[in-house]
Amino acid sequence: MLVWSKSGRIVIWAVFALLFGVLFLAPLAVILLSSLAGQWNGVLPSTLTLAHYGDVVQGAAGDSVKASLITGFAASALALVSGAWAALALRVQGAALQRPLGLLFFIPSAVPSVSVGLGLLVAFSQPPLLLNGTIAIVMIAHFVLISAFTFGNVSAGLARLSPDFEQVASSLGARPGYRLWHVTLPLLAPYLVAAFGLSFALSMGELGATVMVYPPGWVTLPVSIFSLTDRGDIFAGAALTMILVVATLALLLGLERITARATGS
Repeated sequence: MLVWSKSGRIVIWAVFALLFGVLFLAPLAVILLSSLAGQWNGVLPSTLTLAHYGDVVQGAAGDSVKASLITGFAASALALVSGAWAALALRVQGAALQRPLGLLFFIPSAVPSVSVGLGLLVAFSQPPLLLNGTIAIVMIAHFVLISAFTFGNVSAGLARLSPDFEQVASSLGARPGYRLWHVTLPLLAPYLVAAFGLSFALSMGELGATVMVYPPGWVTLPVSIFSLTDRGDIFAGAALTMILVVATLALLLGLERITARATGS
């Protein structure tokens, strides 16, 4: 910490606790209470119930969870492969090519997700690439939006990777393919897992592009939550939101444990 006095540290921690509580914990607590509220006419709910969870589970929530998980895994895996491949390829290029080509990967993250969805809707509305109304266009939309973050994470890991390990492997006669699979990628494993986790979390919460392109039989959790709240069913929307939070958090915690075991920490 840059604040050395005890009183100064107390003030900093108090401000942090206030901001964290107001900006993060309070909204999450309100959503949790809403998902459990039978009636809410005052400051706090007058009755609590689990009926909203039962309603959304018996409804289309199961299909929404499945659609979100499959979309998140598929798009994140594709983004991880392409982002890692691009980062490794640009690493051996000169500085004159690295910067402009690297910036190209971040263009999708600078474009509003609704614009990405509209662009895909227009681009794939005519043969020979008629993808409107298919699951593929949802996968493409998520891939386009999260690939920049995967590329950025892997590039940051490569920048921190010492070239000494690869040089030693080369001096011992390791071929480029062997060096990649047995030296470079294992050293990048924490960054690869982090990139996949971030991409998956972003995909699970993506709404703007998805609501533009999703087919009726492939409704993700954010789209379901938006539809419920748009119809005024706030309590059911809150219950589905908590399901989304728990599903995403469980996966991220699992990835963190995998990373900890891989690195021995």
